[in-house]
Amino acid sequence: MNFQEYRKHDATALSELIKTKEVTSQELLNIAIERAEEVNPKINAVVTKLYDLGKEQLKTVDPNASFAGVPYLIKDLGPQLKGTRYTAGSKYLKNYISKENSVVTDRMLKAGLVIFGKTNTPEFGLTPFTEPELFGAAHNPWNLNHTTGGSSGGSAAAVAAGIVPMASANDGGGSIRIPASCNGLFGMKPTRGRITLGTSYGEEWGGAVCEGVVSRSVRDTALYYDLVSGASPGDPYIIQSPERPYAEEVKLPTGKLKIGYSLDFPKGFDFVQDEENVKAIQSTVQLLKGLGHEVTEVKLPYKKEMFIGMFTMMVYGELSATLSYLEMEQGRKLSPADFEPNTWLLYKLGKSYSAHDFALERLKWNEICRTMAAFHQQYDFLLTPTLGMKPFKIGELQSSKLEDGALRFLNTLGISSILKYTKEVEKIASKTFNWIPYAPIANITGQPSMTVPLHWSTDNLPVGMMFTGKQNDEGTMFRLAAQLEKEKPWFDKVPEI
Repeated sequence: MNFQEYRKHDATALSELIKTKEVTSQELLNIAIERAEEVNPKINAVVTKLYDLGKEQLKTVDPNASFAGVPYLIKDLGPQLKGTRYTAGSKYLKNYISKENSVVTDRMLKAGLVIFGKTNTPEFGLTPFTEPELFGAAHNPWNLNHTTGGSSGGSAAAVAAGIVPMASANDGGGSIRIPASCNGLFGMKPTRGRITLGTSYGEEWGGAVCEGVVSRSVRDTALYYDLVSGASPGDPYIIQSPERPYAEEVKLPTGKLKIGYSLDFPKGFDFVQDEENVKAIQSTVQLLKGLGHEVTEVKLPYKKEMFIGMFTMMVYGELSATLSYLEMEQGRKLSPADFEPNTWLLYKLGKSYSAHDFALERLKWNEICRTMAAFHQQYDFLLTPTLGMKPFKIGELQSSKLEDGALRFLNTLGISSILKYTKEVEKIASKTFNWIPYAPIANITGQPSMTVPLHWSTDNLPVGMMFTGKQNDEGTMFRLAAQLEKEKPWFDKVPEI
């Protein structure tokens, strides 16, 4: 098998070829490594090479496992792999070695996946674009000058470039769906609690974070979630099990679905809708109607104020606590030199707010959860663009020189002085939320939400469509995704790189 043949198969198909002895797992790993060596200097997706470890894993792969022998990459944030470097995209952790596997990592290995590298991510997953100071920016294979999105940007770029058919991702504010959209991939954030975060964490970001994957085919994601889902002892969430395996759901008819769509920005956003989003929604609505679904234009059931404050307060507090926890665990004092200026400022902001402030905003999560639940009494899905615009040029959402200088100045001040400038910080952050006005809602509510690659811009950049569904109903979501994939296939649409 050569690379061109390798790229024509998803992970499910590659594993079947291994089982029928048409190809060996060693051949597949060699192709993946060769492709990484060829393309990674251009896209900067893989930041830690584990080639020898991957070759060692081949000796112990269960030949009957569902993904037996399929090459795989894990994000350098979230899942830990014992004995390997784990940085979370931060200089502070650049020499940290994981002491144990995460439960989900054990499940990946049990599924037969061969882990041979780790992928690029922004520092602690804080930005929806992948441009960490530690490793440098990841580049979009569809156009190297443009963003991969984030925070699973390295994983998505690696899949789009053909290094692997799927790669690990996680999502705390859109970090599966954002990069999947930017790179022309399928990406689903599962229901809160579907996949354990153990053993290092019970929950992250107040329950907003979940583990997952980005892939080129719907069936790969479905089978992957079948294999890695479930709680582990001590988890805070034990949720309803699926009615049937997701790998079966993708083969079933959808029935007639009720879908509400909107091109509105949440009330309070001062932004004009991207013309490519308009085209994408219009064509998707026609596609859905042609498939027999009932599609109705709706007003968004939430506004900017309903989630910006409650989301950012959570991030400030959780980041601050995480860094303090790392300081205790590492036995090494935190220093602004070890972190990016934005990260350090958010850390200080998190320390400045009271437990009352944090708890008050966290209580407000219930309002948006109830609002979305009421919406889904009438509609199976909410359809919106995944992002506020098509993928932007790398660096465009970074702080300007003036803003960066202001951030560095603020970092020299005491907490009381910083609080006086909170509005300025929010002004800088608003650029980021214009990029992701839709995705974080499902993280607050815990709903499943997916991006489907149904549109490419006139300059050939992917534009994803996001469907957010009912709690615990990934099954219906997989059926719809499979229907859309069949009706408007994207698998053979790959970047020329």
